[in-house]
Amino acid sequence: MHALTSLRFSLLATAALTLPLAALAQDADEIYTLDEIVVSGSLTPVAKSDTGATVETVDADESGNATQSVSDVLSTLPGVSMSRNGGVGASTTLRIRGLSSDYIGVRINGIDVTDASGSQVRYDFGGLLSYGASSIEVLKGSQSALYGSEAIAGLISIDTLSGEPGLSTTVEAGSYGTYSAGVSNKIENDTGSLAFTLSHFKTDGFSSQASNSEDDGFEETTLTFGLEQDVSDSITLGLTGLYRDSDLDYDAFDDVYATASHEEKGLRGYVRIAGDVVTHEISASMFNADRTYIADTNVWGVGFFPKDETDYTSRRKEFNYLGSTDLSALTTLTFGADYVEEKYSSASGAYGSSGGKSHTASLKGELLIEPTAGLNFSAALRYDDHSDFGEHISGRLAAAWEFAPEWTARAVLGTGFRAPSLYELFGPYGNSGLKEETSQSAEFGLERRFGDLGFVKGTLFYTEIDDRIDWGGSGYDQVEGTTVSKGVELSGQYTLSDAISLFGNYTYTSAKTEDVRAVRVPRHDLVVGVDAILSDRINGQLMVQHVADVLDGSEKLDDYTLFNASLSYDLTDKVQLYLRADNLTDEDYETAGGYNTPGRSAYLGLKASF
Repeated sequence: MHALTSLRFSLLATAALTLPLAALAQDADEIYTLDEIVVSGSLTPVAKSDTGATVETVDADESGNATQSVSDVLSTLPGVSMSRNGGVGASTTLRIRGLSSDYIGVRINGIDVTDASGSQVRYDFGGLLSYGASSIEVLKGSQSALYGSEAIAGLISIDTLSGEPGLSTTVEAGSYGTYSAGVSNKIENDTGSLAFTLSHFKTDGFSSQASNSEDDGFEETTLTFGLEQDVSDSITLGLTGLYRDSDLDYDAFDDVYATASHEEKGLRGYVRIAGDVVTHEISASMFNADRTYIADTNVWGVGFFPKDETDYTSRRKEFNYLGSTDLSALTTLTFGADYVEEKYSSASGAYGSSGGKSHTASLKGELLIEPTAGLNFSAALRYDDHSDFGEHISGRLAAAWEFAPEWTARAVLGTGFRAPSLYELFGPYGNSGLKEETSQSAEFGLERRFGDLGFVKGTLFYTEIDDRIDWGGSGYDQVEGTTVSKGVELSGQYTLSDAISLFGNYTYTSAKTEDVRAVRVPRHDLVVGVDAILSDRINGQLMVQHVADVLDGSEKLDDYTLFNASLSYDLTDKVQLYLRADNLTDEDYETAGGYNTPGRSAYLGLKASF
């Protein structure tokens, strides 16, 4: 722990020098309120001010427009970065505090949407668009005590159902032959609600590989829905679902044209029972993902990569129970059990067929205590019994202390694990002897609020992973040495006047295994901007992002600076016209070596609410 102690001292010094400057910054899209409720920070929803965990929140107004991806939105948050192999739809990896998508749990309306057929169980954010997102929460740090495997870096929870009642529509078009249209509606009364979001997106795109010039297009249709009904004073029934279907052109190899089709289907049903002493929730969910890849190698005249299909299927069934009771006015106990079945199969003319399945049974519990006003503790424990690697126990301790008016300190200690994926165990290069990866994480944060004007905060973070699984040249194996990701996050917002707000954040990340740096992880990531009310109908925003010191393999990618702007005009109180312009200076940059990124581009849209 000597390295962790040294890190804390050095980063505290950095924070002490930098925090006063950050007080001039404001994330104009994130409005801090003491009673804001977050659903991911504990097993039950809690006030954001009462959780020791670091949770970044994005609401419907912030989550972007119809042609903007979730990964683009989240990559401007402190501690979050993104790399993409081309344009929208191309393979995209999101990272939290230097740890990739392999270590991030992802839920959409409560459904686990990670793909069990991938080389690692993960979610590809390439085609996930932000249209219809009512809220997005990014929970950071090892969270296996709450969410089990894959939550070493944290969890991303997306909700499309909790928006305001009413009907809304959006149409948008712009650069690269891009257009999108969407409609969402929510109806509610005293006993229930019904909500849905439907959208379609299409772009001609641009070449994903820097060495090619042909356009790689992408098209996608997305549907989410949810309904909830009180059948009595104490019983509520609910059902949520999602469907996503996409087609992508991409460059498999030089001069090799390839297509990828992707279909996702998810469904979750639940019943909530409000007892006199204990509140119960029982749920069952399923998630299916199917991927098909076809590469045309006729240009080679050889069969190295056959033209026949390569298919992957992922199937997950999940059963959950969660109970909650107030032991006293200051103490809440939440407890539950999970059972998850996963299986995958693949079929390829080049690599043959493979498949596998596993199941995990889990018990979990969390104690929330408020011993005195302004001081909140959380203690969580989870037991997992995996069919392949055996038993594992994860824990988390978190505290939030408002030690003075407008000042809050937060601290978290957590452990986590990642089970070997089915592909790592049973795929063509699998290793059935793999054991789980384990992690420990610590963080300490300090926040200063300025009433309704804004806030400034800094967080030191440290995560280490042992027995990391990686490709070893001829198959998957445990990596020698400890992987460590550490750094500091600084963020703030400040309202200068009724018309002008400033926002900004900076993240320093050092991620490496022994002396080998992690790839595609920015060491420095800075976002600053201004949000302006130009008139009673016109609003504008200018944001600048600077990313520096990124390695991709042994090559260092060029540092880059992006200027993005947006402008909206309220035609009426129900209709809005907006313009978004990205990469105003037409910066030539890469987030992944050898892959193109968008140049200067603009998108015009129209929103209507009824």
